[in-house]
Amino acid sequence: MTDATIRPEPEALLAEAARATRGRLKVFLGAAPGVGKTYAMLEQARRRAAEGAQVLAAVIETHGRAETEALLRDIPVLPRRAVYYRGRILSEMDTAALIERRPDLALIDELAHTNAPESRHEKRWQDVEDVLAAGIDVYTTLNVQHIETMNDTVARITGVRVRETVPDHILESADEIELIDLPPDDLIARLRAGKVYVQDQAARAVQNFFAKGNLTALREMAMRVAADRVDAQLREHMAANAIRGPWPAQERILVCLNESPAVRDAIRVAKRSADRARAEWIALTVASARAGALSDEERERLDASIRLATRLGAELATIEADGNVAQEILDFARRRNERRIVIGRPRPASWFARLAHENVARDLIRSGADFEITLTAGQDRDRGGRITANLRLLRLAANRRGYAAAFGAAAAATGLAMVAQLFLPVPGLSLIYMTAVIAVAARFGLGPALVTSGLAFLCYNFFFIDPRYTFSVMRESEFVNLGLFLVASILTGNLAGRLHDRVQAQRATVDRMAKLYNFSRRVAVAASFDDAVWAAVSHVASTLECQSILLAPDPEGRLQIVGGFPPEDRLDLRDLSAADYAWERGEPAGHGSGTLPVAAWFFVPIRSGERRLGVLGITRPNWRAGPPLDRALLDALVDQVALGLERIRLAEDLQETRVASEAERLRTALLSSVSHDLRTPLVTIIGAAETLEDGGALTPAQQADLAGTIREEGERLDRYVQNLLDMTRLGHGALKPNIVPADLCDIVGAARRRLRTLTRDHLVTGEIPADLPPLRVDPILTEQVIVNVLDNAVKYAPAASAITLEARIDGARVVLSIADEGPGIPAFAQEKVFEMFYRATDGDRQRAGTGLGLAISRGLVEAQGGTIRAEAALPDGTGTRILIALPIDNPEWPG
Repeated sequence: MTDATIRPEPEALLAEAARATRGRLKVFLGAAPGVGKTYAMLEQARRRAAEGAQVLAAVIETHGRAETEALLRDIPVLPRRAVYYRGRILSEMDTAALIERRPDLALIDELAHTNAPESRHEKRWQDVEDVLAAGIDVYTTLNVQHIETMNDTVARITGVRVRETVPDHILESADEIELIDLPPDDLIARLRAGKVYVQDQAARAVQNFFAKGNLTALREMAMRVAADRVDAQLREHMAANAIRGPWPAQERILVCLNESPAVRDAIRVAKRSADRARAEWIALTVASARAGALSDEERERLDASIRLATRLGAELATIEADGNVAQEILDFARRRNERRIVIGRPRPASWFARLAHENVARDLIRSGADFEITLTAGQDRDRGGRITANLRLLRLAANRRGYAAAFGAAAAATGLAMVAQLFLPVPGLSLIYMTAVIAVAARFGLGPALVTSGLAFLCYNFFFIDPRYTFSVMRESEFVNLGLFLVASILTGNLAGRLHDRVQAQRATVDRMAKLYNFSRRVAVAASFDDAVWAAVSHVASTLECQSILLAPDPEGRLQIVGGFPPEDRLDLRDLSAADYAWERGEPAGHGSGTLPVAAWFFVPIRSGERRLGVLGITRPNWRAGPPLDRALLDALVDQVALGLERIRLAEDLQETRVASEAERLRTALLSSVSHDLRTPLVTIIGAAETLEDGGALTPAQQADLAGTIREEGERLDRYVQNLLDMTRLGHGALKPNIVPADLCDIVGAARRRLRTLTRDHLVTGEIPADLPPLRVDPILTEQVIVNVLDNAVKYAPAASAITLEARIDGARVVLSIADEGPGIPAFAQEKVFEMFYRATDGDRQRAGTGLGLAISRGLVEAQGGTIRAEAALPDGTGTRILIALPIDNPEWPG
């Protein structure tokens, strides 16, 4: 790539255009409190003010430091917004007023601050984003321990976990980061002098968070954060201004991966160099048409190299290259500002291989004058295998049909040319052979195309160049024509073959993506753990053409088979050992791996983050007979399996949490009911009994009244106990209705007699028609339902109001209506009142109860094949009408 062809990257230009409409953000970063971040921010703000900028202090925390307060005197301060919270008045930054005043520069201290509840945003950094979006520049301060990705590391170093954090993308979007550095000894001296905390706090801080070792580590972390952001800004500048890299501002290492055995040594060299330099390193693979021509052994070596780089902590990257792989690698290195490239030294190759393949290492050294190129010396253990590797293009055994087609195409072209020579000149016949070369290349690839080119050259010379039927050439012009024909056919075959290989590679990529997409869809719709397991093992088996099995831990932590395709329920001892190793170590084990390679199954651990979910195993009756195992596809499938299983696990955990929460709610409600609603009648009964026991000057009427009270409260207690028993029977499915023909008038009459004392202050009206058909119900349970509904109406309807009972026939059912004149039930609660322990928050809430009556009524009615619902009794929404529909004993009753 020449300097003239280099253009700014569109993404970088778009990012710059977006920043042009926003304010600029500058972060004063420190390793710990007290290093002078606010002081430095105010100093620079005063310089900006002296230059004519309008500076406004939106929020500054001086912490009582005199020198900081002195710098703030000449800077306008924005009044803070008062927030009343839990009996205290808190002060917060008034973001709306700040944006309305629109200064050139806003000073906002402590970026990680959490705002008071009911503020517009939860965090101050969100307020800062609003200010920046309004086009106002912002100066702010931040300590390294408040950076989100640094939080865990700081907690391990200092033993103190900071709860207020700032997302990394805020720092990544900052236009400038200034590191405010102070040596640990100086900071500790400031601390002891009371310039950071008061004396008693300072003593504790020195012994804990502000220990010298902690401060040294935090200081290094702050320096690295600042350096990383500066380096990112450098890359953005190079991309936006089309500057060719690399600029050796920071050490970065790029290692190139291919199928060579020397690559493993290159990976280890890159890892050691990155560790020594404490630098980033990237493992780069190149996707090209040639990758599709790799042998099984070479593909496995490439997959093993990728896994090794991943295990050693490299960042993986892939680029596509149709040709000139070295230039594509260099372009990638320039975009990422990589300074050093590590590549395995190529093995000695024959002249044919040097002619057929690009020498990437040589081209990198020739074109990469701006880079440090490191060649690693791999061990050449297979000198006898070089010829086979060099002649990869001519593997006849691997492509018999293609080479047979090459001979057939040459013969067919010769026959066609024999006919065409009657009306075409001899030079024009070469186009027929050229067409045959292109056809073979498009269908079978590069190798058969080159063979077709050679055969076409020989046939054209033998049959059509004078003297015919010999390979001699009489005239120099014909010799030149033959040479040009050979070169043109080889070039055409090469281009068409490369295009064919590229199409095949793209087709394989699309096929892989389709398989992963189909699998993700199947796992996503799985409703249970067993469904997800079956989807996983069946899809893995069909995709990789193998048998698959999935093992997961039982409650005691032992692996057990939870699914297989074809169904499999046992493994031999070697396979179980391999599965246990993969589970315990989190590494592949079994057939073809470095652990228990003699096992029949190959096991891969299934993980979601740090959580182990299980082990996936695959096997084949004959590992050598089937297609090569695509480890990259297997790893992708395992990741999909992990996502599916984790989703099911999370759904089950959520359901268990809901059940536990509901059980706790019911337990609390039941305890409340037992402690209050059951105890109240007992207290009344005991009080009345004690009064009777004392005797005294009680008149017979008073004694009768107390006895009536005891009976009334005893009946009330009996109803509560009966409801609790019914609830238990319904919950355990032990309620078995005794369905018999029954008369509704008798049932209603019995219920009213049971509640005659309770309903004496209400007017119970309405008569049940005597000509109603008999019901097919359990009379005792139905009576209990009516008692519960009437009891509920008496509780909530005012004294002297009417409670109306009506009945009518509705098809094959009789509908009993019980209406009261109470406040009514809100529309949203008319269904919820049938839930256990639910009480409406509005309307019917005048008297306490267990909250079981209507819930049990619904259970009893539905157990008999009926329905029950609530509605408003009057058009204005007041009053409550309960409608109970019960089945008729003879649905064909004429009525």
